Amino acid sequence: MAKKGPRILIAFKCSVCGSQNYISQKNRTTTTEKLSLKKYCKVCRQHTLHKETTKLK
Repeated sequence: MAKKGPRILIAFKCSVCGSQNYISQKNRTTTTEKLSLKKYCKVCRQHTLHKETTKLK
């Protein structure tokens, strides 16, 4: 059974190649906008912008 509360799992997807590389948590009550972080993509082999997606595959 899943936990109830404001924290949700989010995935980060590379904006260049589209691969899902990172998974994190966020508090949906304090952070309402979507996150975008500059992270390392192992497919592109460089630091690229990773945007938040809610679908976890």
